[in-house]
Amino acid sequence: MAWGSGDERSGAVLFRRYYPAVERFFRNKAPPAVQDELIQSTFLACVEGRDRLRDRASLRSYLFSVAYKQLCSHFRRRHRQPERFDTGQVSVEQLAPGPSTLIAQRQEHRQLAEALRQIPLDYQVVLELHYWEGQTAAQIGEILDLPLGTAKTRLRRARQLVDERLRALADSPAPRSDITANLDGWARELREAMEPKA
Repeated sequence: MAWGSGDERSGAVLFRRYYPAVERFFRNKAPPAVQDELIQSTFLACVEGRDRLRDRASLRSYLFSVAYKQLCSHFRRRHRQPERFDTGQVSVEQLAPGPSTLIAQRQEHRQLAEALRQIPLDYQVVLELHYWEGQTAAQIGEILDLPLGTAKTRLRRARQLVDERLRALADSPAPRSDITANLDGWARELREAMEPKA
């Protein structure tokens, strides 16, 4: 891979090709004021650590792994007790209070975006990687440096957690049951709604 060898033109191609995915990764997790900074720091860290890519199965997995580490570092630095910061316990809503920055027209999409922000960060990341980026449990394990069995368990638990949050957020049983029964479809639709319009 030319980029891995330091080819600058290939680096520009890499940036253009993967910018939408990295930007989407931060959209429902980081405060709007720092999203651009986190995107830039992710690509910079990828360039600086390109030698490590040779040990990775996929460039896309490597980018998401770096983005995840940048996000965790950002929140850890701002946490009132950085040494006790635990991505398996704390949610984005706790770390960066406020409504989701995703613009969703449908109530179901807004509820799903909010539910994702209310579950622990590690579980939110797993679901968004799976539904929005099409990553398998094996790929998620590579991104988060988890054994395959742990990645599968985390994905299963993440679905349970988001289902619980959707139940709490729903105004009535009917829309809640529609969302939770069709989580795959709602997540895909929300991802499509995030795409820039031509």
